[in-house]
Amino acid sequence: MADNGVNKGRRRLLLGATTVVGAVGAVGVAVPFVASWQPSARARAAGAPVKADVSKLEEGQRMIVEWRGRPVWIVKRTPGMIERTESFDTSRLADPESNEPQQPEYVSGPLRSIRPEISVLIGICTHLGCSPLFRPEPEDVDMEAWPGGYFCPCHGSFFDLSGRVFRNVPAPTNLEVPPYRFESDDVIIVGEDEETA
Repeated sequence: MADNGVNKGRRRLLLGATTVVGAVGAVGVAVPFVASWQPSARARAAGAPVKADVSKLEEGQRMIVEWRGRPVWIVKRTPGMIERTESFDTSRLADPESNEPQQPEYVSGPLRSIRPEISVLIGICTHLGCSPLFRPEPEDVDMEAWPGGYFCPCHGSFFDLSGRVFRNVPAPTNLEVPPYRFESDDVIIVGEDEETA
């Protein structure tokens, strides 16, 4: 059978090149398609959950993540911080039992957290939306028997280490506790309720 002048080497080269170009094109189409499954910046700002790795967070330290365009404070409380919060004179607090709905139902007690050592709060003062300062130690604020907590210098509101507001300050309610859950010992998902996981 005659090859009629067909160059088989050239044919293989063209077939191989076409296959490579097709594969590159398929990858080029697949990458944006797969990326489109990730929540957009707008969706994240609208409330998509965010993960926070607390494995490197030292006792007494705070880290900040952003959820729905708001700062979320995650504090790893020391045993002393926990003791001061639990034994604090609640008559100095406006809502010590957190009766105002500022937290999910599964977060209760004086520590307002799922685990005693980890506090999760939205870092916005409930008065006019300022961001209070983290003042965790008794000597950090010039106040008699300061248990440690948060101080808003804009208008003088005080909150304890679980975000409970003091009496006779401009802030009307406790700091908000966002919905959150522990995905593992070291990973917190902010924006997802514990019960829905």
